[in-house]
Amino acid sequence: MLDLNSAYSYLLLTKYYCDTCVVAEADGKIVGFVSAFQPPRQAEVIFVWQVAVDEEFRRRRLGLNMLKHLLAREICSNCRYLELTVNPSNHAAFNLYYQLAHDLKTSCVEEECFPSRLFPGEKHEEEVMLRIGPLI
Repeated sequence: MLDLNSAYSYLLLTKYYCDTCVVAEADGKIVGFVSAFQPPRQAEVIFVWQVAVDEEFRRRRLGLNMLKHLLAREICSNCRYLELTVNPSNHAAFNLYYQLAHDLKTSCVEEECFPSRLFPGEKHEEEVMLRIGPLI
C-alpha cells in the first residue's frame, strides 16, 4: 500500500475526482498515485492533495511525470495554478514541486496555510501552501 490514508478517501477520489487523479502501474501493481481536484469556485486552480510513489520507484521522476501528465489533461487546460500543502520537513516534496516549477518555467510561491495548532495532538507540523504558476 502506498499510504495509510483511509480507503474510503481513495474511493471518494476515484468516484468524484477521477479526471484529476493519476495512477501509475508496473507489472499490475500500483506504484504511484496523484490525487487532486478543482476547488469549488476556483476553476483556474488544481489542488494536489497527495503524491505517493512506491519506495522501489522513487528517484525515477515518477512523481514529477505523474504531475506533468495531470497538467496535460483536458480538464487542466484552463488551469493557471497548481496548489498544494506540504510539511516544512518534507524536503523530498519541496524538491519535487520546485523541480516541477522549474521544468514548467514558472514560479513556486510559499505562504502559510494551516498552523500546527489546528491539528489534533501535538505532533503535526504546520502545512505550507505552495502555489505553482502561472501555468502556460
